[in-house]
Amino acid sequence: MDVTDILVVASEAIWLIIKCSMPVLISSLVVGLIISIFQTVTSIQEQTLTFVPKLLVVFLVLILSGNWILTNIVTFIKDICERFGDFVR
Repeated sequence: MDVTDILVVASEAIWLIIKCSMPVLISSLVVGLIISIFQTVTSIQEQTLTFVPKLLVVFLVLILSGNWILTNIVTFIKDICERFGDFVR
């Protein structure tokens, strides 16, 4: 296993992490932005107001996209296991 193999696997892993975390991060960002705009319009300055809605949205997104995330992770692991012979030269 040389440096290029390590870099390829590492970059694939990083892209997998980014791809799988995007639905949760984007939904949390959108909910936070909506609640922030609501707080600005109504002059409510409560910092903990965003916590519960964000938590509920994150759980909902994880429930809805959990199968897709798991499928991506399992495919990546299968690919790594299939290429294991190439890594051990």
